[in-house]
Amino acid sequence: MTGGRGRRAAAAGTALMRPIHSTGLMMPAVGLGTWITFNVGNDPEAIAGCTAVMKAFFEAGGRMIDSSPMYGSAQMVVGRGLDALGRPQAVYAADKVWISSGDDGPDQIAQSRALWGVPQFDLMQVHNLRGWEAHLETLFAMKAAGRLTHVGITTSEGRRHDTFEQVMASQPLDTIQITYNILDRAVEDRILPLARERGQAVIVNRPFRQGALTRRLAREPLPGWAAEIGAGSWAKALLKFILSHPDITCAIPATTRVDHVRENLDAARGPLPDAALRRRMIADVEAI
Repeated sequence: MTGGRGRRAAAAGTALMRPIHSTGLMMPAVGLGTWITFNVGNDPEAIAGCTAVMKAFFEAGGRMIDSSPMYGSAQMVVGRGLDALGRPQAVYAADKVWISSGDDGPDQIAQSRALWGVPQFDLMQVHNLRGWEAHLETLFAMKAAGRLTHVGITTSEGRRHDTFEQVMASQPLDTIQITYNILDRAVEDRILPLARERGQAVIVNRPFRQGALTRRLAREPLPGWAAEIGAGSWAKALLKFILSHPDITCAIPATTRVDHVRENLDAARGPLPDAALRRRMIADVEAI
């Protein structure tokens, strides 16, 4: 990270892209999560709202949509949205296997694929390391057969970091998914350096602590430094903080609002905080 007050993410108007190192695929640095927000059952109005969020997401240049069998109806809602939008070619379909039995993994993955309505997933991740040994064997075999592009593992809220590091160090993973935000920074010590060493792309969940962080900060005025990085809201500032870490590939905030998804994608444009400003941001947020 450079010195000074801020640094440019890219040319004016151009969204920040980061590579999935194992294949060189360039990924927009902000994706779309579906935990809770897309778990709306069969409510037609709510499904239409999620579809509108997806439409705005793609129009703003988004690609990665992340879901899981653990997320209730979210996979089905994503699939219906993709249908309504004419199956956008831009989508990078990221999902997870979340079942204890390794023998049941392939059937769950097939069911997830059917709910999405995609011929295959771009990324399949072992959710929270559940049954990781057997599931990774399945996923690597799928990748070798050309039925999957990338393989990863996930954790959240600091769970099982010791085991997570061991799997990162021992397995040829393409991606990892972790919790990282301005207050939850434990991964900076060991996990992010290990990902850099191993060439593993890093996906960030819970960038806003499931909305708790933005709700807490909404009562406070934006500090003066927000203008230095073109952040007109706390959400945009928090995302810019995450994206300013060079080891982060893609953050996946979830939302039910079209204006918020547009704002989230816009965080990948314009200046990002440098090391000095990151320290100021941390101090200010921790003091609130």
